[in-house]
Amino acid sequence: MSAVLFDFSGTLFRIESTDSWLRAVVEDAGLALPEAELAGYARALEEVGALPGGTKSVRVPEELAQVWSVRDESAEAHRAAYTGLSRLVELPDPALHDALYERHMQPAAWSPYPDAAEVLGALKERDVRIAVVSNIGWDLRPVFRAHGLDRLVDAYILSFEHGVQKPESKLFAIACGALGVEPRSAVMVGDDRRADGGAAALGCRVHFVDHLPVAERPDGLRPLLGFVG
Repeated sequence: MSAVLFDFSGTLFRIESTDSWLRAVVEDAGLALPEAELAGYARALEEVGALPGGTKSVRVPEELAQVWSVRDESAEAHRAAYTGLSRLVELPDPALHDALYERHMQPAAWSPYPDAAEVLGALKERDVRIAVVSNIGWDLRPVFRAHGLDRLVDAYILSFEHGVQKPESKLFAIACGALGVEPRSAVMVGDDRRADGGAAALGCRVHFVDHLPVAERPDGLRPLLGFVG
């Protein structure tokens, strides 16, 4: 293997909890909510699957079904899909819905997995080419820069920039082309067996990790070092 394609959310980084996400936005808005009320709103948002980057399987209302199906193909669709879900919850200030969406794109909302820097660094030392291949509706490069990992990534292949989302093989082909490698020489690492598993159709090897909280997955990426490079 001479190249690794990494998923973003649940693979290299994990987004903050729904409680932390909501709490940060409420505090920024200068609102004072009782703890029980704040916890109730957080539970409601989690129930509808409004937190982008989360793991919850979402039952999307019929009126959002179309935009949800293409949510990662454009920035506009992504925002509409996720703010549409959050608006299913009646928050104390309607402006919080857009504020929540803005919050999830901030580097402070994301934490790298404990072994992410170690594994990316070790791969670079072995001259392994690295790409981030993500179904996403916004530019995640600032997240990598803020956490000091941008220098370890050779290419970012983001679905909204190409109008195609995983598991379609085109996105993986674009990534291999950007790295200058044949698919059979690359491994796709991700947490979603359907989306990330689409790389197998192109001839890439696929390695899965568990989408767990950061504290519960200290070394999920390290096995890569045993068969790459």
